[in-house]
Amino acid sequence: METDQIMSAIFLIAVLALILPSFLSTNNKLKQVLNNLSIWTIIVVVIIVIIYLIN
Repeated sequence: METDQIMSAIFLIAVLALILPSFLSTNNKLKQVLNNLSIWTIIVVVIIVIIYLIN
C-alpha cells in the first residue's frame, strides 16, 4: 500500500469513529438503522460505479 492509501484509510476510520456513536444513538430502532444503512449503501455503490466509469 502506498502512503496515500494508508492515510486515506486512517482518515476514514477516524471519521467512522466520530460519526458511529451519534448514528447509533439516533437510530435506536432496527428498522430505521437498516433503512439508513441501505440508503448509504446505495449512495456508495453509485459513487463507486461513477468513479469506475470515469477511469
